[in-house]
Amino acid sequence: MEESDQHSGLEMTPQQMRELASKATDILVERICALGSAKAWDGEFREILAREFDGPPPESGRVAEEVLEQVARDVLPYGAQLDHPRFFGFIPSSPTWPGILADFLASGYNINTCSWLVSSGTSHLELVVLDWFRNWIGYPETAGGLMTSGGSAASVEAIVAARDSAGFPQQPVVYMSDQSHSALIRAASIAGVRREHIRIVRSDGEFRIDMNALRQLVSEDRAKGLQPLAICATAGTTSTGSVDPLEEMADYCEEEGIWLHIDSAYGGFALLTEDGKKELNGINRADSIGVDAHKWFFQPYEAGALIVKDGSKLENAFSIRHDALQDTIWGANHPNFSDRGLQLSRSPRALKIWMSVQIFGLARFREAIQRGLDLANRAASYIETQPVLELITPVSLGIVCFRVNLGGQDEQSLEELNRKVLAHVFWDELTFISSTNLKGKFSLRMCILNHTTTWDDVQRTLDLVVRIGSTTEDR
Repeated sequence: MEESDQHSGLEMTPQQMRELASKATDILVERICALGSAKAWDGEFREILAREFDGPPPESGRVAEEVLEQVARDVLPYGAQLDHPRFFGFIPSSPTWPGILADFLASGYNINTCSWLVSSGTSHLELVVLDWFRNWIGYPETAGGLMTSGGSAASVEAIVAARDSAGFPQQPVVYMSDQSHSALIRAASIAGVRREHIRIVRSDGEFRIDMNALRQLVSEDRAKGLQPLAICATAGTTSTGSVDPLEEMADYCEEEGIWLHIDSAYGGFALLTEDGKKELNGINRADSIGVDAHKWFFQPYEAGALIVKDGSKLENAFSIRHDALQDTIWGANHPNFSDRGLQLSRSPRALKIWMSVQIFGLARFREAIQRGLDLANRAASYIETQPVLELITPVSLGIVCFRVNLGGQDEQSLEELNRKVLAHVFWDELTFISSTNLKGKFSLRMCILNHTTTWDDVQRTLDLVVRIGSTTEDR
């Protein structure tokens, strides 16, 4: 046999594949089962990792099991354990096992959900999942969208669709509050809005966009000959979980002919609960909405989505004919997701959502989301019983903002005290909280979304803060 006819050497035997996959599965199952007694965060300095990993790639391969063990021992543990039951920092993510397996299967099948011809099966499941989202939002059947890597990509695609729908204005302006996610600023800039035309509108006492300030800015910009393109609302801000006045914003955008985009990356899935529906009233009136299923819908990264009330506006903005893809005319009367957004090469992100819901049923997802809401409210009540703790904002969509306040201290002293508390909690490593700044107040912050979190996890963390806060001054 000619050498060119032989295998490349990049294959494994079926037995080798099974053994390696079995070992990887054991590592993951053991990790997940031990999370409750493990560190919520760990890190390593670059010079330490450099000694272990830097250098040229090996010319000859190593034993596969040894490589797997090294990754599990010396790479993956160093970082935030976002699915830890006591990881309350930032916006946690706690994926279901079926979601993890879905990504494994998708990688094994090497699927590209770019067009109906290339992957009709996963394309259809994406339509199914997007239709679930559409119904939960309350959008009409004219709505359409696509799965994205997350809120950042969804925001870019939304602003591009708004720009196209408005006829490519020469001097567009985009508005958002001082509580909006930085991804919206980046999205507007990528879509061609000059930095000086990205308006950051002050928030009110409840950390919602100030509508009077917004109206004034829009009026001033129109008087200057500028063209208001989009207003970005947030349904679940990352600092406090606040929800902008969606109904009032929708009324205003309709009056002014301005695109309304709602960033509900983590908060949107609260729609599955009765409490969440009340919080998010008016969300169905937006022109576009971004959600992330890798947050409060318990999926592995990346599982974002953009849904546009008039789905044709996405295809108008992104559909481009390409000669090398002309054979995809098969299925041309079917949705091709590459015509709806940034990516041509796309992983089948809807598969993990579909599999998880099929296996567990929607009721269990609804219960898990409500559990997060209930634990956050219970945490707030507990904080108010602790003399050394102060609740700073009302609880909203699973986020609790509070601080240690021993009394008789000015804001600077309180900030210094709470920074010390945060540092001690951080190095405790069995729990993790983060912080934010709320109109001059340094705040500790817990985001309680994990479906495995119990009240014991929450109380244990709050008691740790109380203990550290009560003794920090003596350290």
